[in-house]
Amino acid sequence: MTAPIPRDIPDLPAIPSPPALKPSPVPATAVVPPVRRPAAAAFRLLVALAAAGGVTLELLLGDPSRVLSHFTIQSNMLLALVMALSARRAWTAGRPLPGTVLGATLLYVVIAALVHHLLLTDEASSFSLTGEAAAPTGGQALSHAVLHTVTPIAAVLDWLLLTSPGRMHLRQASTWLLYPMAYLAFCLTRGELLLPGTPDRYLYPFLDVGQDGFKRVLGNALLLGLSFYALAVLLVALDHARPNPTHHRGKTGFRL
Repeated sequence: MTAPIPRDIPDLPAIPSPPALKPSPVPATAVVPPVRRPAAAAFRLLVALAAAGGVTLELLLGDPSRVLSHFTIQSNMLLALVMALSARRAWTAGRPLPGTVLGATLLYVVIAALVHHLLLTDEASSFSLTGEAAAPTGGQALSHAVLHTVTPIAAVLDWLLLTSPGRMHLRQASTWLLYPMAYLAFCLTRGELLLPGTPDRYLYPFLDVGQDGFKRVLGNALLLGLSFYALAVLLVALDHARPNPTHHRGKTGFRL
């Protein structure tokens, strides 16, 4: 025997409606899926190989302990590592390296190139090199051209043509100078530890305490430091003012 059906059925609770989606502040066109960039990867790999090859050639032709002490060698070693990592991320559609890393690397190789061409090899400069150091031959001439000219220009081209703008910030400029300051301390300490008369006791003429004294060397270092900071600020300003070379993508899913 079945139970009687009640006359009054209590009201069922209302089914809640789904929450309304709020409009996104980011337009749909700004959401870009990650894409591979084989051309950028190939170029950066070539730059990494060039920097590594130049450093290797210098090590084979000279005293490794002296070679590795030069700012140009250290900055190109950093460039080789950063370019190799950037090439891998461009090939695998990974996230680019932080802008502070790219900006610091670019600043260091540009500093090395400008100091070499404007101070060390310019005959009008009071710090110009003399003898074999001023006019290297053979393999050293090749490595000098690669490390002081080819790789810095390639780094600038990668920044201008293959890197999104606006990733450097003014607050990073002072942080980038920590390495040059540490390098200054290293050079002065190295010179003090080596015996007077040791070849290349001070690696750069503008840091030669034995010839110019600490007062003049510190004055040179201050002027160079201010110049390096101005260069860092200029790079940041240009990074925000330049157009975006990676804005347009091809229909194949690949881009530079």
